[in-house]
Formats: sequence, structure tokens, C-alpha cells
Amino acid sequence: MTGQIHQHYKCTCQNHQFLQVILAAGIFLLCFSGCSIPAGSQTIIAKTDKGYIRGAIENNILVFKGIPYAKSPEGELRFKSPQPADRWADTLSCENFGNIAAQYDGGKKAVAGNENCLSLNIYAPFVPASTGTSSDMGRTMKPGAAGLKRKLPVVVWVHGGAMTSGSGMGMNGHAFADQDSIITVTINYRLGVFGFLYMGDQRGDYRTSGNNGLLDCIRALRWIKDNISSFGGDPSAVTVMGESAGAKLVSTLLVSPQANGLFRQLILESGAVQCIRDSATAKNIRQRLLDTLHLKDPADLFKLSTSALIEAQNKVCSGAQGTNYFGPVQDGEVISEDPYTYISTHPDQKIKLLMGTNNAESKMFMNADKRLFHADDQALKDWFGTNYRHIKSAGLKAMAKPGQLSPVMNLFTQYMYQMHSYRLADALAKSKIPVWMYRFDYSRDNSGANHAQELGYVWYSGNNTGFNAEEIKLAVQVHRSWVQFIKGKNPGKINGQSWPLFTQQLKTVMVFDHVSGPQVQEDIYNDPLYPSAGFVLN
Repeated sequence: MTGQIHQHYKCTCQNHQFLQVILAAGIFLLCFSGCSIPAGSQTIIAKTDKGYIRGAIENNILVFKGIPYAKSPEGELRFKSPQPADRWADTLSCENFGNIAAQYDGGKKAVAGNENCLSLNIYAPFVPASTGTSSDMGRTMKPGAAGLKRKLPVVVWVHGGAMTSGSGMGMNGHAFADQDSIITVTINYRLGVFGFLYMGDQRGDYRTSGNNGLLDCIRALRWIKDNISSFGGDPSAVTVMGESAGAKLVSTLLVSPQANGLFRQLILESGAVQCIRDSATAKNIRQRLLDTLHLKDPADLFKLSTSALIEAQNKVCSGAQGTNYFGPVQDGEVISEDPYTYISTHPDQKIKLLMGTNNAESKMFMNADKRLFHADDQALKDWFGTNYRHIKSAGLKAMAKPGQLSPVMNLFTQYMYQMHSYRLADALAKSKIPVWMYRFDYSRDNSGANHAQELGYVWYSGNNTGFNAEEIKLAVQVHRSWVQFIKGKNPGKINGQSWPLFTQQLKTVMVFDHVSGPQVQEDIYNDPLYPSAGFVLN
């Protein structure tokens, strides 16, 4: 029987009589009567298509960490597309998180992580047999019963971090698994030079190197499609969610044919297809890397150590300004054409999206690089490449209803995030793909919602002691809307008002603020001369 899960308890009583075996969608749960089950002493054995894995029970949730979904991309596989993991003979311990991807730790001023990083983590709702049924999805746990009345929806989290930092363990999967009966999967993918260094013009077997991070995500989704039913999940009900660089990377699933059929829904928080670079830009970033390393031949990069490459990458990025230096590439292989052209000619009307931005996204980056408060040409070039002239030309014209936000903060928020998200929403709506838009405005002092500020509300689990009463109410509303969407429903109502679809005719967004509700956007800023890529270097 595929996908068997065995539960083992370290019993502290003398009566080890086997009580019952519960059959639930191919899952065996073995319980012993009269046993005291100490916290942290419970382990789970599950069968995947590559072998058995051992996890644990945390808060009545099945948790497996560090499951390899691909071979280690080291040695001959460095800079190449991910390959399926090999089978293993013995039960593989998956009780601890796997290696984070190789990256620069700014706090410690040192290289962290490992090239061997392609793993994922699963948080699967579980109700012990003695409790009867689960509270939400009707998961019946009776002896000899058929098990699940229906398989559970799945959300896959793709972390942010400028595509040069972060890891899947940055968010706690319990936030959706514990109370909402949603199987949560968080993944690691290759970052920076290992995930997005374009070498396609060097050798044929490296032609997809500029999209390895994207291909890692696709490989993880294939693993989920093949295995998630073993954990009670529905492979046809997968939502992929990301924020910032994670949202940008997730958005490229829309324009990569290799991702077809691997997801049903996407959630994009502060990010769209502006991350896709042209090959000339990608090669120019590579040249900066070569110059930093005092090398002439790109082939020499194959021979360098992990530390040497990551340290050089850190110098090239030079802080917050390097946010858009690495990312997917329109390479003619994985991504074949302009994303908006692809969406218009290959509309997939079976998928749905929930997406949006925060109203003061640029605050974080302006505080990190004070030059942006009075940006000269060099500062604009560092952030936008040769696109800088468009921002310079726009000047204060991008100030469509800035409210209490400063004009310069609104300008950079538009060009970094909002304009691109609305462009994508408009293209999706034109292709008859359902999309719900939001804007997160809430801040205690009305100074605007910073980049990533919505995350604490989306991942709210009821134990955020830093929230006041107003923020708890807002967190419940936001989290519930995301849960509704992940479960395949409309996001629902906020304060009694429905959240309508974003359409070409009626551009309505749900605004989350002190008082939340839908708003029709009469004037959405767009610079028609600005290219689809947020950063261009040619």
C-alpha cells in the first residue's frame, strides 16, 4: 500500500496491547492502549516514492523536515537543472530542517548554508484516533473507516529574500496546519549565483542555469504532486504562495510551460513578473561577478568554492540595491518570451490568483539606502539599471492619490512593486483568469504599511502577543480570507462586504486598514514606457 504512515509511541506503561489500526486514505496510525505519551517522544514513519522517512508529531500535527526532493546540486550538477532524488534504503530521518541554500549572512559577515539544500518540510493535520473527528475538514478517525471524507488542500510557501537569502523554515507551517486543516509545505531553492547565474551561452548543458531556482520550485511541485496524497493532501488542490522575491518567483510559474498542471492557485504578496531579466542583463550581472573576482573567462566560475562565489555575489549586490540583480531569465528555454505576451497567448483559465501590495513598500528600502530620499542618477542606476531614466522622467507624476505618504516614497513604491502587480492583474483579467486584488495599508501611526508588514497577519496563529485588539481583529480577517482562498473558495467578506473579482471594467481591491473594505481604483498608475522587467542592464 503506498503512502503508509506508522505512528510509534515510547510507552511508559506495562500494557502494550495493540488497540486499533485506523485506515485513512492509505495512512496507518498505530496507537497503544494505556500508554502515557510524553511530549516530543512521538515519531512518524511515512513512505514516499523514494523510500521511508521519519518525522514527528508537534501539536498534534505530523511534521517532516528536510525531505530531499532532488539530488544534491553539487559537483557535476552545479549550475544545472535539478534531478530527481535517488532512492534510499534505510528510513531517512526527517526530524530536523535541512541545509539552507548557500547565502551571505550579513549579521555574521560570513557565508552560510550549503549547496546541498534542495529539501522541503511538510506540516500535515492529524487527529489521534481517540478524539474521533477533526474540527474542520471532517477527517473521521474510526476503526476500519474509509478515512478522509475528502483530501486536504495544500499550500506551498516559497520564501522571499531578494533571491539571495532566506529559507523555507522562515515561516511556521503550524499557522495553517494546526487550526485550518491545510497541509503546509515550505521549500528551499537555490539562491543567487547557484540559482540564477546565466551560463547558457557557455555550454549547452548549462542552458537553463539562469532559471535553476525556478526549476527547483517546479521540481518540488512535482514531488508534491507525486507524494502529497500519502500525507492526506489533494494534489489537484495546490496553492503556491510567496512574498517579495518569493512572490516574484511564484509568478514565473505562470509563464513556464514546465509548471503546467502542478498548481491550481497562486498567492502573490508584493511581487510579480518584474523579476524576469533579459539575457543581456543577466550576462552583465555575470560580468560584474567576473570583474569582482578578477576573472575573464566565465568557465572559471565552475571551479570556485562556494564561499568564493557567495562572497563575490555579496560584493556585486552591495546591500539593498542588489534586490533585483538575481532572478529568472528569459532564456528561450524555461521562459521563452515576454511574460505578458505569454499570458495573453497561453491563458490558463483553470487557475485563480489572489495578489496585492502594501501601500508603503519602498519604506524598507529607502531606510536601508538613504540615498533614495534624495536620489541622484547613480542611486537610480544602482536600483533600476538603465531603467533609471524612466523613474527620473516620471518625477512627481507617479503621485496618484498618495494620501499621507511622502511623494518620493509613493514614487518608489510604484516602480518597485505596485505598477507591476496591477499590470499583471490587468493581463490576467483580460485573459479571463480570476484574480482577487488587495492592498494592505494598515499601520498604527498611519505612516503606511512597509514591505512584508502583511506577513504577520497572513500567518496569524492566535499567539502574536505584539498585536493590540484592533490588529488581532485585522489579523483574523486577513488570515481567514487567505484560508478561504486556499480551500478553493472566494476570499469571502470583510466587515460584511464581499471581496469582488478584479476585472478590466471594475478594478476593485480589498483595502486592509483600520476599517477594511473594497475600493474601486479609479486611477491606477502605469508608466507605459517602462519595460516589464524591473531591472535592466544593457
